[in-house]
Amino acid sequence: MICEQELNEFIRLALQEDVREGDHSSLASIDTGTQGKARLLVKDNGVLCGMEVARAVFHQVDPTLRMENHMEEGAAIQYGDIAFHVYGNAVSILTAERLVLNCMQRMSGIATRTQAYVKAIEGTSAKVIDTRKTTPHLRFLEKYAVTVGGGANHRFGLYDMIMLKDNHIDFCGGITKAIKKVHAYLQEQQLDLRIEVETRNLDHVKEALECGGIHRIMLDNFTPELVREAVVLIDKRFETEASGGITLETIRSFAETGVDFISVGALTHSVKSLDLSLKAEIG
Repeated sequence: MICEQELNEFIRLALQEDVREGDHSSLASIDTGTQGKARLLVKDNGVLCGMEVARAVFHQVDPTLRMENHMEEGAAIQYGDIAFHVYGNAVSILTAERLVLNCMQRMSGIATRTQAYVKAIEGTSAKVIDTRKTTPHLRFLEKYAVTVGGGANHRFGLYDMIMLKDNHIDFCGGITKAIKKVHAYLQEQQLDLRIEVETRNLDHVKEALECGGIHRIMLDNFTPELVREAVVLIDKRFETEASGGITLETIRSFAETGVDFISVGALTHSVKSLDLSLKAEIG
């Protein structure tokens, strides 16, 4: 779910960036009080995402605007579909247009990409999850879009989970030392956070198993064959996660190893936005 307060603050800042003292193009060319309607035209195939974001944008620009949905969030869409109509003041519709499209195009692109990865591993027990490789200030929308596409969210930020990655481990002086320091820190700070440890080879996996006191082991840049070996070694004592350069073409081979989670940065960091357009309807 999208936090309403966070969404409204995002919209406020985005409109400040785009509109500031006014949409002069619309104000200069359209008579005050002109009423109109526009349709959200789909010009691509994929998964629809961002409908409630669009509604919130229209409402913040002008509470009198009325949005009529023709499709549901998460629906399969194709070229020529009309997702919604919006009715009301023409200047207000045009002022909101670009922010609505920017959000929906990116969110729909992420949902579409995620669904492709999820479908690629159907029939396995693995789950597709996202990463922190997101656009600053858009993470909450991008991670929401992942869930609309059928994926799941990893940690949201640095504050809600301990993840000991390679740099943490190297700076600290090893996996065992890092895990012990984490436990001391959590106790001192009176925090209850899950702990994940990144491993780079089977020796690291064995060390993490021997040390214990964690919740998940990440298998970073392992081949599917090595992931399979690691999953057998771990033997369900901790959750397992495969990560690192996994593509749509290779994800099935990782999912079939029995790994619990597969994290894919490409769900958000290099996604293609879907082509959507807001078109005025006259008459």
